[in-house]
Amino acid sequence: MDIRLAQKLIDEVYGSRDRKRGIDKVALWLVSEVGEIADALAKNDKESIKEELSDVLAWLLSLCNVLEIDLEEEFKIKYGNGCPRCGSSPCNCP
Repeated sequence: MDIRLAQKLIDEVYGSRDRKRGIDKVALWLVSEVGEIADALAKNDKESIKEELSDVLAWLLSLCNVLEIDLEEEFKIKYGNGCPRCGSSPCNCP
């Protein structure tokens, strides 16, 4: 699944509710899920890590939807030609 399709899927499932929550609450959920990844990493719980990574992606896409940002397009702009600093792929930055 590409990023745009995943973002559309999350919008179809949660978009209305996320827009009602607003940017601040959606961002808070995203940060909370990142914390849950840290907990899962500390416990070395592979299944929990996978689940929490999926949750972080979902909340990131939700935040992009609420902000009306096409994450796939923005990702391509920033990283589509290699490293944004040196322009190489792989990165040649010191």
